Amino acid sequence: QVQLVESGGGLVQAGGSLRLSCAASGSIFSINIVGWYRQAPGKQRELVARITSGTNTNYADSVKGRFTISRDNAKKTVYLQMNSLNPEDTAVYYCYANLVSTTPWRADNYWGQGTQVTVSS
Repeated sequence: QVQLVESGGGLVQAGGSLRLSCAASGSIFSINIVGWYRQAPGKQRELVARITSGTNTNYADSVKGRFTISRDNAKKTVYLQMNSLNPEDTAVYYCYANLVSTTPWRADNYWGQGTQVTVSS
């Protein structure tokens, strides 16, 4: 069974930094696209950043220049370095992965349980 486990959320003052991690475990053959979404209270879940297996990246306009996504394939882990945080970044951040599992053998989308990021002004 595949699991995505996030860590690194917390409370930070405006202008501060946090680093989120998401580790995948289980019967995984390959990981294609991985990324981070976030959902603020009363708002829809939105893409923050994603990275392909070829390390191409995409970012939401609101985080460009402040956030950096990276992946360590050997550790099956994706990171989100968040700098210059502001209160508008407050949300639950969810890890996402499109991957191929071996038990059963299939490609599917998986989500982590979410980690809270709160930025105080």
